Order: sequence, then structure tokens, then C-alpha cells
Amino acid sequence: MGGCLSSNSNSSAAPAPGAVKEGKKSAAAKPQTDHAGRPTSSTNSVLGKDTPEVKSIYDFGRTLGKGQFGTTRLVTDKKTGEVLACKSISKRKLVTPEDIADVQREVQIMHHLAGHPNVVTLRGAYEDKHHVHIVMEVCQGGELFDRIVERGSYTEKDAAEAIRTIVKVVQHCHNMNVIHRDLKPENFLLTDKTEAANIKATDFGLSVFFKDSQAFKDIVGSAYYVAPEVLRRNYGKEADIWSCGVMLYILLSGMPPFYGDNEQQIFDAVLRNKPDFDTDPWPKLSGPAQDCVKRMLVRDPSKRATAAEVLAHEWIKENGVAGDNEIEPEVLKRIRGFAAMNKLKKEALKVIAANLPMDEITGLKEMFHSMDKDASGTITVDEMRDGLRAKGSKIPESELQRIMENADVNGDGKVDYEEFLAATMHLGKLEREENLYRAFQFFDKDGSGYITIDELQTALKEHGDAAAVAAHIKDILADVDKDNDGRIDYEEFCSMMRQGNEEVLKAASTLKAGILGVKAPHMVASPRVSTV
Repeated sequence: MGGCLSSNSNSSAAPAPGAVKEGKKSAAAKPQTDHAGRPTSSTNSVLGKDTPEVKSIYDFGRTLGKGQFGTTRLVTDKKTGEVLACKSISKRKLVTPEDIADVQREVQIMHHLAGHPNVVTLRGAYEDKHHVHIVMEVCQGGELFDRIVERGSYTEKDAAEAIRTIVKVVQHCHNMNVIHRDLKPENFLLTDKTEAANIKATDFGLSVFFKDSQAFKDIVGSAYYVAPEVLRRNYGKEADIWSCGVMLYILLSGMPPFYGDNEQQIFDAVLRNKPDFDTDPWPKLSGPAQDCVKRMLVRDPSKRATAAEVLAHEWIKENGVAGDNEIEPEVLKRIRGFAAMNKLKKEALKVIAANLPMDEITGLKEMFHSMDKDASGTITVDEMRDGLRAKGSKIPESELQRIMENADVNGDGKVDYEEFLAATMHLGKLEREENLYRAFQFFDKDGSGYITIDELQTALKEHGDAAAVAAHIKDILADVDKDNDGRIDYEEFCSMMRQGNEEVLKAASTLKAGILGVKAPHMVASPRVSTV
């Protein structure tokens, strides 16, 4: 999630839309100001109240991360000099009442959970003509799992302490009648890079208020961590404990309990398979550690341990039986590979698309230019929507957003010509031998037959995506470099390119169907995921 998102303020929940009625317009069109004389904006209000202009209070700095609905940046309080994070959500992308309600609820929940030491602190919510801005404390210590991996070794006691903190946050949420619904390692960040750094839970964009015995039906979350009852569309707060159990399983074994080459295969495994507790490293882990994981991954939510029961477990509790026995180094390696973001693959697809012969892209260039109404060389989500509608396509808005996210390799919110080709070309052409070799040569600058760390850094910088990948570049190599010689050979590169292409193919199929006016093959609906 890039920076730290937050949640802490002494104010009450944000009012619902319409709670503040719009007054008569001034004949002089004088800008609205708050009691301190700062400009405010309430046009097409999402928050339902006038707020100061965020830029009158904060100076905006570098980008921390980008998501489907907006961007998170560093900001500095003009009066105090305090550095915070600001998640700016584009109102243009809030196209349904549900989207608007999600933002309202996120702000309300962050206010509601205020005060817990392991929940990020909300400093304020602001709104202008184009964005909703959520300002919060910044966490610059990285993700919790990354910190564990960086140590080079860790023990069962370290794993127990990490999960204890996470479950304490979950207990606080449940005591406050909130279900998080998107618990995963990326949503637990460290305040700074010191050993004494505090762990903070972030991203309440999918969280909801609940009443006792209330059941939810919408599928939300992240594939590896989603509970089986969520996929069956009948779940409650118990789903959060399942997600915690998955995180603990990963911490102890280095891999998720349920996996597949694509989202649907992961869902099938969650619904049908049993977690493996027989192969390494499980026989070497303590009985209490295994028992704790098993209690959290009970398939029947009514029999699954509650947050309080997990915290009282002999292995998890303070001064419990979790020992200093070191977890195998191989587990650390697995965690590192699992967490690495494999952007190299998307970059390679873009390189291939850019170098395809003209006879293989007949018609696609014309399609791109017909959508690019302002001749900017890029397509926005609005231009793509208008272009598809002009072709008679009825692609749902959720599919359109997913297509844009898959196609937008460099994360700038727009799709350029090369990205458009990569998203629309049939995957078979992208995987042909000569095209794979051409892409490999793009990265292998010195023609040695290997892609080294330095060459990968250079290639990604030239292709405009170095900043997003730099922090994880060694992990990306480690994930692809099967013989562990510190470089990627051609065979390893091809293996990477040919595995797990479901998302790329899904985006290409849907988009191309919309452009050509033909029916796309049936795809299983993806769950809603975090926005930023």
C-alpha cells in the first residue's frame, strides 16, 4: 500500500450525504470559507459537509502508492511541519452509489476505531471538486512481513508476537462492531525503520459495521486470505479470524495454505482443500503452533476460534509457550518470493507488444486513435468507456476498472499505445518464441544471455517504471531465478512469462470483445479489492 494509511481523531463519524443542506448561491460567487477563513468546497459532496481545502493546510510531496481509485502522497502540515500521508480518491471514479458509500464508511470507521495503538491515526477528511482526501499518520517502516524477512532469521516467538498484535487489532474491531474484511500482510505497516517501531493496521476501505448475527453476502477481500463462507456469500466477523490464520500459516511455512495459478483456482482450493500440515516445515514446528493455526482455519465459522480465544491460546498469549526455536531459512526465502511484486512480467509484455510487426496489430492502432479523443497519446478511463460504448459494448464499470488496472503498467492512471496493445493482443502472439526472445534481449543489454540486477534496474528505468519496482527488484529476481545464480537466463524468463497468465488473458479477452463488439467468454466475477 505504499505509505501508511491512518485512523485516529476525536471527532464523531462523518455525517451522511444530505445532512448538510446546500444554501443559496451568492450573487458575487464568493468562494466559501470555514471559520478560520480557509476556502472550502462542497460541490457534488461525498462527505456531506463543507471542509477546508486540503492544500490550504498541507503541502503535497512525493507519491507513496497508487490504486484503482486514487493516489497516496506524503503531505506536510504547513503550521507544524508534521509529515503525514494523504490518500486522494478521485470522485470521477466513484461511479456508483456503492462506491460513494464505501468512501463515507471508510472515514466513519477510521473515526470509530480511533485511539487503538495499532490502528493508523486519521487526522482529517477533506473534499474538493475532484477528490476526497483522507489525511493520516504516515508509516515509513515498510510492511510487517518485510521487516521479519529482513532480519535474516526469526523464531516461533517472533511469529507469535506479530500475530498477537494483528489479532488484538481484530479484537478491537469486533468489539467496536466492525469487520475489517481485507486482512492481509500488506495492510500491517511499521511506523518507522527502528527495531522499536509500532505495528499499524491500515486500509479500512472494505470494512463494514455489523450487528450481532448479521450475515453479509458480497464477496470482498484478497484471494489468498478470503474465508470459505465469504465465497459462499454468508459470513460475519469470523471471516477476519480465517484471514489471520492464513497470515500465521504463511509466517510459519512461507507459503499460503491455499494456492493456484489464478484467482479462480485459489477460490476452488479455499472451498475444497485442506491445509497441508504434513510436509516441511510443519513436522519441525511445535505442536502448540500447529494447534493455533488449525483453530483459526476451522472451516465451520461457528467452531472457529474467536479473537479472544486466539489471544488466550497458550502459544499466542503474552509469556506463552512460543519458543525461541528458529524457523527454517527456507521459510524466509518463500515469504520473500511470495511477497515480491512481479512487475517484470507486465513490463515484458509491454515490450513485446511494442515490437510486434504491423501486420499483427492491424486495426488496433486505429482503435486506439479513435478512443484517444484529445490526441494526447494516452487513453483515460473516460475515453475508454466512451469508445467502448460507441462500439455498442456493455462492459460493466467494474470490468472496465479492472481492465484499466491490468493494462496500466506504469500506474499513471492512463493507458498508452504500448499498454493498449499489450492488453488487447491475443496472448498466443505475446508468448511466441521469437517475441519472448525479443523481450529477453530488451532486458539483456550486454547480450550475455542473462538478465542481471543492474540490467533489470536499467531496463525498468528506461521503460518508466523503476520507482515502483526498485524496492522489490531483488525479490523479483529471486522469484524468477530458479537456479539461484543471481541472474535470469532465457529459460527462466520464458517460464515466468508462460505461467499464471489468467489475469492478462482475462483483461485482453474482455477489452478486445468490447472493442470488436463480440461476446467475451464467461469469466468468474472477481471479489472487490482494496482501492489504494
